[in-house]
Amino acid sequence: MADQCMPGWILATLFGLSAIYYLVIKKKEQRANKDLLEARSESVNSIATTSGECRSSNVSDVDVIIVGAGVAGAALAHTLGKDGRQVHVIERDLTEPDRIVGELLQPGGYLKLIELGLEDCVEKIDAQKVFGYALFKDGKHTRLSYSLEKFHSDVAGRSFHNGRFIQRMRDKAGSLPNVQLEQGTVISLLEDKGTIRGVQYKTKDGQELKAFAPLTIVCDGCFSNLRRSLCNPKVDVPSCFVGMVLENCQLPCANHGHVILGDPSPILMYPISSTEVRCLVDVPGQKVPSISSGEMAKYLKTVVAPQLPPEVYDAFLAAVDKGNFRTMPNRSMPAAPYPTPGALLMGDAFNMRHPLTGGGMTVALSDIVVLRNLLRPLRNLNDAPTLCKYLESFYTLRKPVASTINTLADALYKVFCASPDQAMKEMRQACFDYLSLGGVFSAGPVSLLSGLNPRPLSLVAHFFAVAIYGVGRLLLPFPSPKRIWIGARLISGASGIIFPIIRAEGVRQMFFPATVPAYYRAPPVK
Repeated sequence: MADQCMPGWILATLFGLSAIYYLVIKKKEQRANKDLLEARSESVNSIATTSGECRSSNVSDVDVIIVGAGVAGAALAHTLGKDGRQVHVIERDLTEPDRIVGELLQPGGYLKLIELGLEDCVEKIDAQKVFGYALFKDGKHTRLSYSLEKFHSDVAGRSFHNGRFIQRMRDKAGSLPNVQLEQGTVISLLEDKGTIRGVQYKTKDGQELKAFAPLTIVCDGCFSNLRRSLCNPKVDVPSCFVGMVLENCQLPCANHGHVILGDPSPILMYPISSTEVRCLVDVPGQKVPSISSGEMAKYLKTVVAPQLPPEVYDAFLAAVDKGNFRTMPNRSMPAAPYPTPGALLMGDAFNMRHPLTGGGMTVALSDIVVLRNLLRPLRNLNDAPTLCKYLESFYTLRKPVASTINTLADALYKVFCASPDQAMKEMRQACFDYLSLGGVFSAGPVSLLSGLNPRPLSLVAHFFAVAIYGVGRLLLPFPSPKRIWIGARLISGASGIIFPIIRAEGVRQMFFPATVPAYYRAPPVK
């Protein structure tokens, strides 16, 4: 009897699972698609075309429209313009920006700057060379130097005023006759039958215009209003930076970035000119102490100042008394694009990581090199189907470098934050001691951080080497049940940090970039 009933039970189970799938999962998919359509409708307008072509009576047609002229937008405009493309850049504000992030360029990013012919943009802005990091914890410190022996003597990190750097790149891009920089605010993307054809924007004097191009690249930064139409923006805000400038301050390790493993979270310091040091105090959560009520000054003096190296203590208190505080939410957003014909996201509009390691500009410049090399064989951007294939390859080609830097930044932030959990305390201490060993134990992680050796497998290997090192410290010389339990939780905690980040970044493209189609390697058309 049981055997006779078995087929019925199997069929009933299959029908039941099908019903659950259509009732639950399909509803979620429909809801997600509805949300996407609503999001797209906010920043995408449909347009009517004649004979399948789009034309504007206001602005001459160009090859590429770039929305935003920050680090990514300005560098991209110069790069594509130098390749002979007609480029139209629309930037909300062309005056010099004043930001507290985007001030530290890693050596890997500087190499990309050289590759793009933009290395002179760090000249004449009082930029400072950076040769590594100094890590501080509980009164002890270790120096972590970049491995620069194989490179020209000029290759190092650079730290500077963000606005000065951007203005230099804007000036260089604008000097090209085929690059037009215009101040204006992009209102929406223009879409025709699923393909982005251009943008609608408002000029500086309030006039609304439309501009058309076969390729629109959105680089309007972390506050982008257009990203929702081109990607799935799962933005996480784990903390905020409180920024100050310390004047005439001598750092303990000259020409190094400084990371103080404070409680509750890290404090960063690095030079931004010959007389100024940027201090960034990380405050967990999305709210910071009130500046107007004096709570911020009290927090900095009573909680943060006692944890600082004595060499910077007086300059820090003087900056607090001056009261010129700036705050900035720290965002993390994996790259989750909706491949859209005629459009591409780049820079912080597309992909963000915690700024602890200063990897954002390196990722952006690396992406620009990838895109430039990808588009060079494609002289006619009006071939929409071919262009779409090339742009889809961009998302795969960028993954190994971008995902390594992203994963390291987000993972290090979680490890470097103080925690009441004993296992995470051990992980934090193990990380400091592991890096203090020197040799391959510091050179490997620093080469990842600097963008000089962005290999995903190397990142995972070093991350778990730190965890195993921490377990070994717990178990030697005599293990106890409590120490064994803490060690097991340490390994579990390390897995809980690294694997969700890797999963969000995309395992297949991160570790197996060879799946890219071969056509992108076609020789340039002369």
